[in-house]
Amino acid sequence: MGEVILDVRELTTKYVTRFGENVYAVDHVSMEVEEGKSVGIAGESGCGKSTLALSLMGYYFPPLHYTSGDIIISGQKITDMTPDEVRKTILGQEIAYIPQAAMNALNPTQKVIHFIENVFDAHKMGMSSADVRAKAESFFHAVGLPPEVLDRYPVELSGGMKQRTVIAISVILSPQVLIADEPSSALDVTSQKMVIKMLRQLMDKSYIKSMIFITHELPLLYNVVDDIMVMYAGQIVERATAKEVVLTPLHPYSQGLMGSIMVPEAGLRDVKLTAIPGVPPNLKKPPSGCRFAERCKYVRPACTAQAIPLRDVGGGRSYRCILSPEELSEAHAREVYSQHVH
Repeated sequence: MGEVILDVRELTTKYVTRFGENVYAVDHVSMEVEEGKSVGIAGESGCGKSTLALSLMGYYFPPLHYTSGDIIISGQKITDMTPDEVRKTILGQEIAYIPQAAMNALNPTQKVIHFIENVFDAHKMGMSSADVRAKAESFFHAVGLPPEVLDRYPVELSGGMKQRTVIAISVILSPQVLIADEPSSALDVTSQKMVIKMLRQLMDKSYIKSMIFITHELPLLYNVVDDIMVMYAGQIVERATAKEVVLTPLHPYSQGLMGSIMVPEAGLRDVKLTAIPGVPPNLKKPPSGCRFAERCKYVRPACTAQAIPLRDVGGGRSYRCILSPEELSEAHAREVYSQHVH
């Protein structure tokens, strides 16, 4: 095992509505990210992926509030820091973020170089304008952008160039962990592949030490990350290697995600698409038992009786279900066989 850069222990965060209701979008989530490794987080919209990303960086601004748990990055406990300490010492340097709709993240009234200069000023780097430009040109070259982009306004850039610009700015302080929140969702297929390849290259060249890649497309992670965590209704329901989750998913929700998405790669799936029935639960009043029970094809009476803990099955793999791995694999195999027959 490599050195653990990010250690998250039983993290719980919530949104507080204007009526005082608590919505626990991240509920007792634990995870580790090792140096040189990439972790994917997959799940439907609204399952807590982006809230987890914001929480990991200490972005606790109303209506989002920290409730409990620890976030430790490079030996520093973020949850013990003030927002100002997090901004000055953690964000950008230890952990950085590529937001959803990254193409709209740039200030349209500023040239790109001015945005970068503000980043260095905020972190008190004490670098001259010439040194900032030299470093910026180096990072822009790494993402395939010419130095002239630095002197342009965002409106002068194409969508793909904006995306690469945001990525370059996000990694310019060489963070230990980069969180990429659906960085390819607004792009065409060619641009998606380019962004994914670029992120891998940034890791290979040690511009970043590790990565968390968030998406709702589970199969997309197969060739992108080392491990995958599947989130549902604020909880982790399965964690394993990318190969295990994509090719042999255990949790019924993971199976449903794989079965409901068209996969062009040969060998990943050769059965018809199937939808997951129903909708996720209301997190204002989450179910007391398994949160996926109402939508699960393998549901048993015991599933709704009490909360279901994560089960460790060895080899770094775990899942949240009362059924054994053998029972789940057998049930899934029967379903796939039935689709072939019919």
